[in-house]
This record gives sequence, C-alpha cells and structure tokens, in this order.
Amino acid sequence: MTVPPVPRLHVLIPCAGSGSRAGGDGPKQYRRIAGRPMVAHTLDAFRALPGRFATLALVVSADDSEAAAQLPGFPAAGEQLLRVGGPTRAATVHAGLQALCQAGAGLQDWVLVHDAARCLITPAQVEALIAACERDAVGGLLAHPLADTLKIASAEGRVTDTLARTDKWLAQTPQMFRIGLLLDALDRSGDAVTDEAGAVEALGLEPLLVAASAQNFKVTYAEDFALAEAVLLARRNPGTP
Repeated sequence: MTVPPVPRLHVLIPCAGSGSRAGGDGPKQYRRIAGRPMVAHTLDAFRALPGRFATLALVVSADDSEAAAQLPGFPAAGEQLLRVGGPTRAATVHAGLQALCQAGAGLQDWVLVHDAARCLITPAQVEALIAACERDAVGGLLAHPLADTLKIASAEGRVTDTLARTDKWLAQTPQMFRIGLLLDALDRSGDAVTDEAGAVEALGLEPLLVAASAQNFKVTYAEDFALAEAVLLARRNPGTP
C-alpha cells in the first residue's frame, strides 16, 4: 500500500505591482521603512520560521531591476525569485503557482499567499493560520473583524446606505489553500478577483476566517508608511516610550 506524501508548505509573495496609490518614485515594495525595503520586513517573518516551508518564493515582474539590488542574500537555500509576475495580482499568483509546480511542488501541497505590502505580519500569526487550516478541507485566511461603521456611497459621494458590521471581516493575508484547488479557482475566476479567497469562494466553497491583528494592515497609501515604521520601531525597541 502506497502512503500518500505528507503535504508540504510553500510561501508565495506576489511582488510585481507598481503601488501607484502609495505615491513616490518606484514600486512601493522596495521603498524603505525603518531603514530597509518594505518587502525585506515581509520576508523576515517567514525566514523566522526556519525549516517550516519547502519554498519561500517572491514573484516579481520579468523586467524587475530592484529585487537583486534591494535584497542582498535573496534567494538563499529554499528560496526562489520567480520572474513571472503578470499585470494583475491574480495573474501573478497564478504564474507563481505554476512555477512552483514546475519546480516540484505538489497539487496537494499547501501554499500561503501573502502580500508583499503587509510587512507587519508576525511569525506567530503565520503559525496560527497554519494550525487552523492544515487539517481543514478548504483552507482559509487571516482576517480582522470590522470595527468601523460601513457606508455605501453614491457616485456623488453621498451615503446611500449603512451596512450592519456584526458579520463583516477585513480580509488579510496570508491566505492558505491547496495549490491544485487554488490553481483551479484562479483558472475559473481569471482577473476578476482581488484575493485568493474570493476565487475559492466562487467555486462554492467557504474559506475559514482566522482572527488576526489590526496591525497586519496593507501599506497602501502614503500615510501608511509612517504608521508601519512606528510599529516596526516599537517592536525593535519594546518598552521605549
């Protein structure tokens, strides 16, 4: 009797976007926060779990000229720099998954897809997601319960409705699914989805929500950089007033 292989864990970080909403010169993932490129902090959280992942992959565009210069020492053993990024997040993730499979990843292996711009993710949050999802039939994602009142706006910028917030969550990353399931979901959804869970939901499945921290926000706008730096510096110097 053949024993099926134990599913491995892979990390895929899409890093091919331009970050236009953040302003500034160049892609936001390489802008410096607390003295280092943003994506370097993101990589740190996964590198802090040595031996946990079969692959730690960064997916950049084919013409990316920053990664090698900004990330000395990457890729190291067990890491990959994949120059297959596409014009959208979904295309980048799909191409990255295909590249992982070509390098030996199995369709039943798990992949944790994480935003390069969520540079405040912690190893403990990553481990919490894995513990919650590794025996789940579908997989899931880190998320945070919505604390603010949610309004619907008209084209003129006026409130047209207020939504109940009791069952609303803010989706975060990592999002953890089987590689085969996610490839199938993205094949069917195309570029219409903005996160992996949305593609899986379109298959009629219900990803698991794993409560995380409001600090795991995505650095998107210019003012987010100062907030992210303040959090990183506070973590580096705990107890400093």
